Amino acid sequence: MDASVEDSGSRYGWTLTGKIAAFAAAFLALSLLAVGGTVWLSWNLEGGAAAVNEAGRLRMLSYRLALSASQADRPEVRARAAEFDRILSELRDGDPARPLFVPWNPVLRARFAHVRDDWLALRARWLDPREPRPTRAEVDRFVSGIDAFVTGIEWRLDHWMAALHLLQVSLATLVVLGALLMMYAGYLLVLAPVGRLHRGVSALERGDLTVRVDVDSRDELGDLARGFNRMAQHLEASYAELEARVRAKTASLQSQQKRLAALYEISRLVSRAPGLDELSTGFVRAVRRLAGADGALLRWTDEGREHYALLASDGVPESMVDQERCLAAGTCHCGLATAGSGILVRRLDAAGSPPMQVRVCLREGYTTVVSVPVGLHQRLLGELDLLYRDPVEMDADQRSLFEALAGHLASAMEGLRSAALEREAVVARERTLLARELHDSIAQSLAFLKIQVQLLRAALQSGSKPEVEAVLGELDAGVRESQADVRELLLHFRTRASDIDVESALRSTLQKFELQSGVPTRLTLDGHGRPPDADVQIQVLHVVQEALSNVRKHARASHVDVRIRSEPHWSFEIADDGVGFDPQANPPGTRVGMQIMRERARTINGALRIDSSPGRGTTVVLELPPTDAAEVARDR
Repeated sequence: MDASVEDSGSRYGWTLTGKIAAFAAAFLALSLLAVGGTVWLSWNLEGGAAAVNEAGRLRMLSYRLALSASQADRPEVRARAAEFDRILSELRDGDPARPLFVPWNPVLRARFAHVRDDWLALRARWLDPREPRPTRAEVDRFVSGIDAFVTGIEWRLDHWMAALHLLQVSLATLVVLGALLMMYAGYLLVLAPVGRLHRGVSALERGDLTVRVDVDSRDELGDLARGFNRMAQHLEASYAELEARVRAKTASLQSQQKRLAALYEISRLVSRAPGLDELSTGFVRAVRRLAGADGALLRWTDEGREHYALLASDGVPESMVDQERCLAAGTCHCGLATAGSGILVRRLDAAGSPPMQVRVCLREGYTTVVSVPVGLHQRLLGELDLLYRDPVEMDADQRSLFEALAGHLASAMEGLRSAALEREAVVARERTLLARELHDSIAQSLAFLKIQVQLLRAALQSGSKPEVEAVLGELDAGVRESQADVRELLLHFRTRASDIDVESALRSTLQKFELQSGVPTRLTLDGHGRPPDADVQIQVLHVVQEALSNVRKHARASHVDVRIRSEPHWSFEIADDGVGFDPQANPPGTRVGMQIMRERARTINGALRIDSSPGRGTTVVLELPPTDAAEVARDR
């Protein structure tokens, strides 16, 4: 019901205030009427009682006048007569101040007139000495008339007293009935509607939004009940709308949870996949399950996007896979996506003469293909094709999800490619290092041995036994030195990053050095700083091994000291007491070794310093940067 209609209805009906006011006015009017009647009767009874009292005095005055007249007391007679006149005048006129009223009626008026006439007759005889005095019988008859007048007043007062009692009983009954009616009216007009409202509010508190309050009045409580009904209706509608919103939000959260689960699964797959085959196969299987597709194909394209090679498939028959291993661009709905085109949804149409690949899809029952471009940095790398046997539509959330998954796949594949390139670079660096080592050690030894073989051949031809013995000695020394160089190379390339304990690794290196060279060593460690990272330790060990190798080959030292300091930063010092050399002259046997040590030091952002002079030994110092700086440089 419209609010204006309800308001107008309550305006033309009896309001609660009007009902209470009408009932109170009626009750007040009746009460005032009863109280007024009671007061009026009490007033008249009081006046009548005074009239009876005054009329009763007339009898006494009558006898006193008779007595005073018999005694010839003229002043007393006149005083008594004046008082008699005054009482008659008051009885006739009344006196509201006292109060004094005679409850007149025709009988009382007749009796009063009889008393007055008799008084006038007797008064003249009492006051006039010439007239004969009234006799006792006349006085008795006059007093009898006064008694009759007093009796009439008393009879009237008895009637009024009965009326007063009746009014009092009526007033008490009115009070009782009024209280009962007030209670009933309060229950009917106030308590019952309030009770209905209270029950409605209680039901509303319990969650019953369908509760309504019966409205049978057009007063304020009726308006309140109608307002409650409107509120309950509004709450019910709002609750229904809220439930719909909650269901929609729940569905959205479930969808987002599903997306997060898919992203987590793909992220875990990307982080754990050891190679391209495992990554592509797991990705296609996960996306097909997530999309609810009947089949999925992952294709990779070349730089010119002329051909699409099949990397992985899931849910697709093997016969179809054999025909889909390599597609030329533009021969099918597959391969039409570009880096900026977004996801394409296409229906496969059997009308006309479809391409061969479309006929293959139709033969397998597929009617819809969803093409998701796989690209990175606006560069198309491939395409993910989802095949459906039933029509399908992609909403914005699904498109966003599959585009994000395709982006993860592209980043993962690019990461695998970068890792492969990095591995190739590492292998290349190791090969370069191996070539340098072979060139600077074994190759030189072999060149020396070649020369000695030529000398040996010449000595044999000349038949000079001393020359042959000298050349054989040189050959033996050259073979031993080549064997030592090979052992040194094996020691270098067997070192692994798992040897992260600097002290133990250096002690092992020094023990091998002592066994190979016979030169005693001493290791000193100062400080307890945090060990460098494993890759840094490997380079440090290689530098130390290279320095020890140079000592073994060229220094002719009798002792080697290795000192390691870890605070305030790591430093490694290798000092020998050998023949020394001039670092500026770069002797041929040490040139490549020093270059290798400097390159390894630059790799870990370290500083290499070589102090040496002829006849005073050599000291090689490798200093690492502070740990934080080393980490920053490595992150770069």
